[in-house]
Amino acid sequence: MTDGRARSAPMFTAAAVSFAATCALGASVALRLVDTRNARWVHHALYVATSALAAGAMSSAAWGRPRRVSREAAALLAPSAVPLALIPYAGTRTRRHPLIALSAAPFFAAALIRSLAPETRR
Repeated sequence: MTDGRARSAPMFTAAAVSFAATCALGASVALRLVDTRNARWVHHALYVATSALAAGAMSSAAWGRPRRVSREAAALLAPSAVPLALIPYAGTRTRRHPLIALSAAPFFAAALIRSLAPETRR
């Protein structure tokens, strides 16, 4: 941000890292590598952080620079809102929960890759 313009790539990076951390913790609990019985709030807090960061990253369509890259990355991330909204209703003891959660992964990955790519003239 040396030129004074708001760069959107850090928002997409933070959202993707938060999503990965949420998935890693969820998988670790499911595989019984980590016991969060007394601290379930950690996974919930990561989910809330992921949702908030994803919303912030999507808002970069309005303020982010480079403008085209920010808008394209936000458009790529937008479909992740559906699984993020559904996941609280999927239950935690079935296969639906991780499958719905992981269905957002391609959108986070594509948006992150696009946000980090240099702006190209078309």
